[in-house]
Amino acid sequence: MPTKQPKNETTTAKATTAKAKPAAKKTAAKKPAAKKTTAKKAAKVEAPVEEKVEAAPEPEVAPAPAPEPEPAPAPEPMPEPRRSVAFIGSECYPFVKTGGLGDVMYALPKALVALNCDVKVIVPNYGVIKPEWKEKMVFRGSFDMDLCADGRSFYVGIMEYVWDGVVYDFIDNEEFFAGGNPYTNLVDDIPKFCYFGKAALAALNYMEWVPDIIHCHDWQAGLVPVYLRTMFADTALSHAKVVTTIHNLRFQGKYNIPTLKYWSNLPDSAFNMGALQEEWTEANMLKGGLAYSDLITTVSNTYAGEIQTAEYGEGLDAHLRHHSGKLRGIVNGIDIDIWNPATDKLLAAPYGVDDAIEGKKANKLALQKSLGLYEDSGKFVIGLISRLTNQKGLDLVSAVAPGLIDGNTQLVILGTGDAEYENNFRALENDHKGEVCAYIAYDEALSHQIYAGCDAFLVPSQFEPCGLTQLISMRYGSVPIVRETGGLKDTVEPYNMYENTGNGYTFDRYESGLLWDAINRAKTLYFEDRADWDRMVIRDMEKDVSWKKSAEQYRQYYLELTQW
Repeated sequence: MPTKQPKNETTTAKATTAKAKPAAKKTAAKKPAAKKTTAKKAAKVEAPVEEKVEAAPEPEVAPAPAPEPEPAPAPEPMPEPRRSVAFIGSECYPFVKTGGLGDVMYALPKALVALNCDVKVIVPNYGVIKPEWKEKMVFRGSFDMDLCADGRSFYVGIMEYVWDGVVYDFIDNEEFFAGGNPYTNLVDDIPKFCYFGKAALAALNYMEWVPDIIHCHDWQAGLVPVYLRTMFADTALSHAKVVTTIHNLRFQGKYNIPTLKYWSNLPDSAFNMGALQEEWTEANMLKGGLAYSDLITTVSNTYAGEIQTAEYGEGLDAHLRHHSGKLRGIVNGIDIDIWNPATDKLLAAPYGVDDAIEGKKANKLALQKSLGLYEDSGKFVIGLISRLTNQKGLDLVSAVAPGLIDGNTQLVILGTGDAEYENNFRALENDHKGEVCAYIAYDEALSHQIYAGCDAFLVPSQFEPCGLTQLISMRYGSVPIVRETGGLKDTVEPYNMYENTGNGYTFDRYESGLLWDAINRAKTLYFEDRADWDRMVIRDMEKDVSWKKSAEQYRQYYLELTQW
């Protein structure tokens, strides 16, 4: 644990830029010496010799002045008014990432800075953050913060790093964050994130940085709105409006009420059925955060509707219907600088829209060679990159995969997860050597190569709040095959063979037969009408999957909340 500063601050503590070439010498021309002649020869009359006269040098002409360069176009004016936003969440790429939340915590602030927002990102200073990042952090200060119901207090250190216009503040406490993975089990995670939520607000107070918006992400920041409207109600931070984003409703931070009361020391008024309380004896951190937020967002329009139903609501559907007036859906984007096939150094042959078809063929052959698959650019290669869990529709994949391997089709799987799926896919590879590769690990470079080298990309999820892999696959010209749920439905338009429109293949009900049908429809177009398939590849690559549009929507909601 870092050494404490001498002062012992409370929760609301405050800080403290030719030579010219020499001219060539002129050399006088030597007159040839007269030859001696005999008298006989001298009697001859010699023709007069003309004396050569050097031509006068032409006068030097000064070079024409270079045309003045055209002035650079003026940058587009930043949108007004400016707003300040504090992002609070449990992970952020590239410092620590376990899923899509980490990508959003990195890419959305970066996009908001380009829209004239002042953004600070607050995350835990985990022990697993690489030294190359820790070495760049600057110590901003520290204080002790009371936390528990019995008055127990904890050290709060603030380490800061500024990058791409975004300020990253890391909450430092070795007792909570020195371990390995950011998430372990609820017994350890509940105290950890009770501490983190309060420490994030206390750090803002300490630095005297009062944002217009406090934007919280998932259950790990669920207590932030509750703390703000209770324990911090008399501080400058009470001026801020609160937005909470649901990235995956399945994870909510539920534990028994006495434990939550002890670790948070929140007043009894917060533990009621409209806020933290659930099923009489349980407390739900995300539920409380949603109740105390001014706006609730989730990561696609379809998912915003789905979570208000019993099927997808994970027990909070009634609570979300009650707060539906402040619930919005905004689909995620991806960082198109990181995911750019034209500049991707991890690819065997980078490519853009103009040379996509040949580029993808070269990357397919390189992928097949590296994974020990039969090298044949004519084969239909299907990619799947996923956490291997039941949410991702892998039972459907396991059911149809043996029948897909028909001599013309190859399957590449990358990911880790439940032992059941890991073993199923290993067995599938063993039965179909040269046609199936099950790479049971996570490899960042290989993921890029799969996106570039495959023809189609599977995302058959049981539910998918937004999904990023289908967006990346489109960016790389790999046609997505998805189930119509959440963000998959919002981002993939089904192919229409009569109008030659759409950018992928979809199926609705969660059934293996429908997945089988969607894959076979894709294979039919690929093998029987390659020109139309290639046109769909180009449409996918031209689709705007950046954060720009989504960031503009978030900024508009920030302005609606802060009309002062």
